[in-house]
Amino acid sequence: MINPDDIPNSTIEQLAMMEGILITAATGGSDDNRTYEHLRRKFMAEPMIRELLPAFVRAYRNLDAFWPYIKHEAGSYAERRQIISQAFTPLMDQLEGYHRSPGDKAASDALETFDAEGVHSVWSKAIDRRNSDPEGAITMARTLLETVTKRILDECDEPYSDKDELPKLYANAAKALNLAPNQHTEEPIKAILGGAMNLVNGIGTLRNRLSDSHGRGGRLPVRPSPRHASLAVNTAGAVATFLVETYQERQGKP
Repeated sequence: MINPDDIPNSTIEQLAMMEGILITAATGGSDDNRTYEHLRRKFMAEPMIRELLPAFVRAYRNLDAFWPYIKHEAGSYAERRQIISQAFTPLMDQLEGYHRSPGDKAASDALETFDAEGVHSVWSKAIDRRNSDPEGAITMARTLLETVTKRILDECDEPYSDKDELPKLYANAAKALNLAPNQHTEEPIKAILGGAMNLVNGIGTLRNRLSDSHGRGGRLPVRPSPRHASLAVNTAGAVATFLVETYQERQGKP
């Protein structure tokens, strides 16, 4: 049995653990096959991670299968260490890059078409990311909404400042689309639109407190988990789709 307390929380630390296990197995040390298999199953289930895993990790399910491969590839311990470390470098660089640049540009650039399909494209990328990088997924959720609200304000010739936070951007975009709660008298409609506004405000708060978008001077009381990220991503995707479809309908676009 694997003791969960022995597995690091962050993906980067987990990958470093797997790299260390492989190096130990390749250089005559005692191996930890159960932990290797546990980590491999986890990474193979995450699309973003799986694509960048070393080919030998994807190919070999356990250390017994890995040993003949690495033994054939290099005779010396130093060469084997180098082969394994170099194979993990692209993935480690990618993940470290996500933490340095949380995904704002990725979300903005991915929304190439201002329609439901464009939103769904970004939405899918954030969903894929929620397990391996919950903080980055939360940031992408917020950025998706920011991108959509700013585009609507631009199209409607409504001014905004780069300093405006998401709640204000959303409130102005909703007003421009006649989606503000105070623009309606029917209580069910007001309740739904008010709920959407509260959800957007919540995403802004969640992102500011939990995500990787701001420098943090101290330890966070709570770190985002995949379920936090799922909540933020799915909420942002639904609200962004609603905004885009409302805008298109008002413009007479199919």
